[in-house]
Amino acid sequence: MRSLIAAAALLGSLALPAFAQTQPHNVVLFVADGLRPGVVNEKTAPAMTALMKRGVHFTNTHSLFPTFTTANASGLATGHLLGDTGDFSNTIYTGFPVPGAGDSLTPFLESDPVLGDVDAHFAGDYLNEDTILKAARAAGLSTATIGKLGPALIFDHTERRGQTIVVDDSTGKKSGVPLSEEFTKRLAAAGLPAETPPRGDNSKAGNAKTPGTLVANLGQQKYFVDVASNAVLPMFKERGKPFMIVFWSRDPDGTQHNQGDSLGRLVPGINGPTSFAAIKNADDNLAALEAALKQQGLDTTTDIVITSDHGFSTISKESATSWAASRTYPDVPPAQLPQGFVAIDVAHALGMSLFDPDAKAAPVAADAYPKRGNGLIGDDPTKPQVVVAANGGSDLVYLPTGDKALAAKVVEALASQDYVSGLFVDDALGPIPGTLPLSAIAMKGTAVTPMPAIVVNFRSFSTGCADPTTCGVEIADTGLQQGQGMHGSFSRADTRNIMGAAGPGFRQGFEDIAPASNADLGMTIAHLLQLKIPAKGKLVGRVLNEALPNGAMPTVQKHTVRSEPDANGLRTVVLSQSIDGIRYFDAAGYPGRTLGLPARLAQ
Repeated sequence: MRSLIAAAALLGSLALPAFAQTQPHNVVLFVADGLRPGVVNEKTAPAMTALMKRGVHFTNTHSLFPTFTTANASGLATGHLLGDTGDFSNTIYTGFPVPGAGDSLTPFLESDPVLGDVDAHFAGDYLNEDTILKAARAAGLSTATIGKLGPALIFDHTERRGQTIVVDDSTGKKSGVPLSEEFTKRLAAAGLPAETPPRGDNSKAGNAKTPGTLVANLGQQKYFVDVASNAVLPMFKERGKPFMIVFWSRDPDGTQHNQGDSLGRLVPGINGPTSFAAIKNADDNLAALEAALKQQGLDTTTDIVITSDHGFSTISKESATSWAASRTYPDVPPAQLPQGFVAIDVAHALGMSLFDPDAKAAPVAADAYPKRGNGLIGDDPTKPQVVVAANGGSDLVYLPTGDKALAAKVVEALASQDYVSGLFVDDALGPIPGTLPLSAIAMKGTAVTPMPAIVVNFRSFSTGCADPTTCGVEIADTGLQQGQGMHGSFSRADTRNIMGAAGPGFRQGFEDIAPASNADLGMTIAHLLQLKIPAKGKLVGRVLNEALPNGAMPTVQKHTVRSEPDANGLRTVVLSQSIDGIRYFDAAGYPGRTLGLPARLAQ
């Protein structure tokens, strides 16, 4: 029987309704992808620091787990947790060949064509919930989403006729979302090309022998800022009605992934000079957008909300138990985990064949690994018994047949690995010792995409700095190298993100210590824009009333949930907080194997 320990934290009275303005303000949502709050200060990110100082600084923040980009984009865009949106990770199992992903069953969602294909398959809306940008557009507001491919489009992914301005990596290319004739003329008038420039050297990740990039994503993001400042904002001002703009900065995430400061080494890891150049780049982008708002006379009527989709960690690829790590590969350092190690290890433990869904279901040879880490396991790749969607700091395992006995075997195989720290199993498969159900982490809801059978969290730790969330390390199922950067785990280094807000709709000089999440920001933005959005699912965030004028601090409870131990005494444990039943997950896994989850919690 699972035990539940709850202790009330007296943070004040229940939240009161915030003051409702008579007309919605403009809203700019600025997402600094992969930014860790512990590295933001007056020196590294002066614009963000100043914004949070004059407005609201959220200090008890939460990314949604699995802590990946499209997953958190779905939460920000809808105000719902992942059990409702079904965007469980950047790579999911869809149950059908996705044309935009080369007919893979395990598509990477950071793609405009892939999002279109997945929408089409799932009744026109794979999230199964309306987004705030769609609702704003329907209410007559001007809308635009600019920046990183994938998450930018998710904010209005069902509209591809130019009514919402979408500018991302694919703009101007065949795979991109078309721009309206009106906006194309705006770009030309501003002297801006209608095609987004590439990332250049910033896109170079290197390999096991060659370091990755040593430059931030400067050129591409300057283009995005120029589009927003010189084309979008002037047009929206002329329209004379409220607007919402999403600006999704790829930095520091993209640079931290690819940085070449620490090849093969855990220190400095993601704390080298290239990563900090990327943090400065994102901060400079925010400063430029603030300056453009002021130049257009829109600063006093615009609320700016800043967040990061998740935190970040340095990659470790070491394991003493993995069969995959004991094999030899041409491009993997000896004894290190190859990409796809979960798929390889599970197939080996089950005595089944492994096929690559991203290579036309070709068999994976003994000295090779799946090219994107994903795997189809069984005798027939067209009818796999197990599917692995590799993502980074956590992986998804699907059982298309729903076989409970097979689920127990997969859990046993995974729990024996030193790289695993906690397993979560679909409630429909019944209780399995050592695991917790997906409902325990808000991953069981009204989602229309296939439900993962098992979510695998990987081991994490710190390298010993003063703030462990700034120097976290995690095992990662990725083609990137040890010493580069990743996220996705249940480590506090990944669940802790940056959040702040300033503008006429928010309090001034206020530190908000109540738990807050990306889903809450979605709900709060809908409130600021006076949008009434019907919900299909019940896994929703809350309006952050305490951060709004006349708001009061809510009452918070803290929780520890433990599974029954497995045969080896391993328990999956979740640390969380809650407000009126809305849950915020701090860290989870096997105590002592997850950063932020002390070993003492095992008992």
